[in-house]
Amino acid sequence: MTEPSTGQRVADADADARSAGSPDAAPVFSAAAVVASCVGFVLIGALQALYGPAIPAFREEFALSPSAAGLGLSAHFIGGVAGVLLFDRLYGRIGNRRILGGSYLLMALGAAGFALAPNWPVGLAMALLAGLGFGGIDYGLNQLFAVGFGRRSTAMLNILNAHFGVGAILGPALIAAVGSEHYPAVFLGFALANLPLLLCLKGVRDRAPQPADAPQPGHAPQPGHAPQPADAARSADALRPEAGGGSVLGRSLGSVLAVFVALYVLHVGVEAGVGGWEPTHLETVGYGAGVAATATSVYWLMMTVGRFLVAPIALRFPAQAIITVSCAGMTACLLLAAVPGLAPYAYAGVGLFIAPIFPTGLPWLHSAAPGARRAGATVIAASMAGGVAAGPALGKAIEWSGIRAVPLLLCAVSALCLAATLWLRRATRPTAPPR
Repeated sequence: MTEPSTGQRVADADADARSAGSPDAAPVFSAAAVVASCVGFVLIGALQALYGPAIPAFREEFALSPSAAGLGLSAHFIGGVAGVLLFDRLYGRIGNRRILGGSYLLMALGAAGFALAPNWPVGLAMALLAGLGFGGIDYGLNQLFAVGFGRRSTAMLNILNAHFGVGAILGPALIAAVGSEHYPAVFLGFALANLPLLLCLKGVRDRAPQPADAPQPGHAPQPGHAPQPADAARSADALRPEAGGGSVLGRSLGSVLAVFVALYVLHVGVEAGVGGWEPTHLETVGYGAGVAATATSVYWLMMTVGRFLVAPIALRFPAQAIITVSCAGMTACLLLAAVPGLAPYAYAGVGLFIAPIFPTGLPWLHSAAPGARRAGATVIAASMAGGVAAGPALGKAIEWSGIRAVPLLLCAVSALCLAATLWLRRATRPTAPPR
């Protein structure tokens, strides 16, 4: 009688574990938890988008200058970065349900406190608290979706992040419907909407697989083979130049992570730059204020639509190819936006092409750097920092070059995104094993 192979023994053990109801075989999310997670992303998208339309009411109520009123969103983003970094430290230590539950509660408390704040310093503190919960949800759900659906993770991440865009569209529409003077009621309603999501956390697996153990998007798991700790170690070693025949071509793990961070900072800079400066640019080249505002809304709408559209594409094509096409299309559209007659349509194209980059890059990152546990937190925090830094940096460049140069300035940044993507494709390309 022949000895069963290692792969057969692992397959038999896996089958036994599943039949015994092993928690390692359980899905990361139940169907109800997936729906609740998407609702959670609608809420964080709405929260981020509520501050801007409510600025006129802030200014009147607290006698604020425009710059002081704008600190509300800045406090939110600072809290978001802190939330990502804090909850990354807790990830894998206290359980996913407690991380997400604490994040929802912090966001609800912060939003309610902001609505009831007696003065602006208290309001800023509450915005910071809400941002802390925002960062925990953004990081926690992106991290779990990146490792929780196997080869469908890229598609599911795009669907999840598309719901952020739904919230970003609905938030300002709600403020417009009730009037900015009633912003406290909107923030209170938002706070209450977080609470039912706590009931769905029982459908979240408390200990998710680590990125190195999760099947990667675009690669079906091999029958009868479960990743072993030694496999993860070899994957991490492959990122080092001395490994020989690994998954990158002589590039260090630090270099790969640095370029991923650059890609995220730059593409979020383009995203924020278009959202912030498209109306001004369109009015400068001859469009009316109404047309400019509508075109900007279409830009955000196309970003949301793009993430839904790319979900089925992500089941057929690898993340590297999707991001390369996205960066190339984004760059071309920004170049066309310099032509006044094409500008509104070109900006809509930018929204469509930029949409998949953030969610699609996370599974690629986990695949390229399986040994770097905090890589996801680093790029998510960097993306938030990019959103904060984009405004002042682009503003200085516009002071030097003029409003009409906005699409060309953003095109240059987008071209850097494309260059970073091409470098990463080469650096993380698998090499053939030695014969």
